[in-house]
Amino acid sequence: MQEKYIEKKLVAAVKDMGGIALKFVSPGVDGVPDRIVLLPMGKMAFVECKATGKKMRPIQEKRKKQLEALGFSVYCLDSVEQIGGVLSEIQST
Repeated sequence: MQEKYIEKKLVAAVKDMGGIALKFVSPGVDGVPDRIVLLPMGKMAFVECKATGKKMRPIQEKRKKQLEALGFSVYCLDSVEQIGGVLSEIQST
C-alpha cells in the first residue's frame, strides 16, 4: 500500500473524529513526521506514514526520539488497519 494512500486515509479518519491532521513541514530540519494530529479535548500526536513494509529512515528515528524525549507521542503507520488503533491511543492519553 502506498504512503500517500495511507496518509489520505489518516487525514479522513481524523476529520471524522472532529480533529485535524496538519501536514508538518519544517524547513531546515530533516526527518520530521508527516502529520501533526490534533483531536478534540486537546489530544495531539505526531504521525509518520510509510508504505506497507517500509521503516523509518535513521534521521526519522532520531527526530522521533527527540520528540518523545520532550514528552510527545510519535507513531509510525504502514497500513490503513493501524489507523483506528493509533487514533484510539491518542484519544486515551
